[in-house]
Amino acid sequence: MPEPEFDQPADDAGESADDSTVESSVDWSALPEPLRVRLAELGADALGEMAKVDVPQHLRPVAKFAPTKRARLGGVQVVAGLRDSANFRTAVVEWLRKNRPSTLEVTSPDPMTAAAAAVLTGDEVALHYVELVTRRVGDATLRAERDAAVVRAERLESELERLRSERSQLDGATERVRADAEVELERLRKRLREQGVKLREAKDAAEAAAAEVHKIQERTADEVKRLSAERDRERERAETERGKAQRAIADAEVARQSAREARQADEVRLALLVDTLDGAVTGLRRELALGEGAGPRPADLVRGASASQGVVGRVEDPAALDRLLALPVVHLVVDGYNVTKTGYPELSLSDQRDRLVHQLAVLAARTGAEVTLVFDGAGVVAVPAAAPRGVRVLFSDPGVLADDVIRALVTAEPEGRPVVVVTSDRAVADSVRRRGAHPVPSAVLLARLGRV
Repeated sequence: MPEPEFDQPADDAGESADDSTVESSVDWSALPEPLRVRLAELGADALGEMAKVDVPQHLRPVAKFAPTKRARLGGVQVVAGLRDSANFRTAVVEWLRKNRPSTLEVTSPDPMTAAAAAVLTGDEVALHYVELVTRRVGDATLRAERDAAVVRAERLESELERLRSERSQLDGATERVRADAEVELERLRKRLREQGVKLREAKDAAEAAAAEVHKIQERTADEVKRLSAERDRERERAETERGKAQRAIADAEVARQSAREARQADEVRLALLVDTLDGAVTGLRRELALGEGAGPRPADLVRGASASQGVVGRVEDPAALDRLLALPVVHLVVDGYNVTKTGYPELSLSDQRDRLVHQLAVLAARTGAEVTLVFDGAGVVAVPAAAPRGVRVLFSDPGVLADDVIRALVTAEPEGRPVVVVTSDRAVADSVRRRGAHPVPSAVLLARLGRV
């Protein structure tokens, strides 16, 4: 454990000015280590019970250490205090004379105790005892080194003797192995000569067998080539037949799918046509009959005027659009961007779509009409996963215009079903009119949506 460091303080108020240099015949820096340890222990023991005025400033932190740690951790500071402060050294001597007088006997038979007492009391024989302790410490060190060297030498001699014994054993074992090896070598030489004869015989037999094997390999290679060619021909025929079968299956599946789709389309058209006819008949009955079972009324027999024939004219106002949307099973097809860019072009395309979809959802809920909203799919990054209830939202595929999708929707409807197409595109309006649909300008639908 490293010794703590302490700052060297200035002179204490309780110390005399001559404590910084104390004359002594002993060279404290040349004290042997055991003597320094003994002085540190004596000074540390006295330090714990010494009056604070007798303790130098730099030793007061050491005085706070536990007694068992004071000499070990602060020994260097204690010895420095004994060397530099006569007051502290006198106080230590007084404490030892009072509490441990045996440690101050200069005539003690123990040279270490006598040397420590002489150094602390400043006795003139101190130098003699320091030299004696130094010599004894040196002698003890030399004896320890000599004893260690003797032990090492004895250990090395024992190791050398063991190695000699092992070498002798190895030499004997080597001789036995050499003799056995010579016997085995002779036996192997004999067997080698015998094997040489057999090897020559086997070599001749192997050459004959190799020639026979070569002939067999040639015949086998020819047979393999023939069988491979035949296998390849059979594989080609099988691949051809398999391709024909797969094409036939695919054609049959396409035919079945086409027939199924055509049947489904016919069924849908037929159902819509029946619903349309039923609604039209009901509407005509409601319009032509004044009452259940009633006949012509006098107003019906007036001459000089004729009633409207029920032909829907050009749709120019929301009221006319409402009459169309009141028709049974009517289908409203809306050209999305044509409407939004007419009504609110300042919004982003995404916001335009959202606004129109939600407005049409309200209109569909109020009129009961089937509503299909068509947008151009070009440039649409994210197609909505679902639309509000009552509105079918379609995006044209890559390379397909929304106008073509609208024409296809009108063509797909059965004849007789009322179809209303909202667009301001004249070409689209003319083409759907020829197909029997009712074109409505985008401004009319926007005016109607403004009342939703």
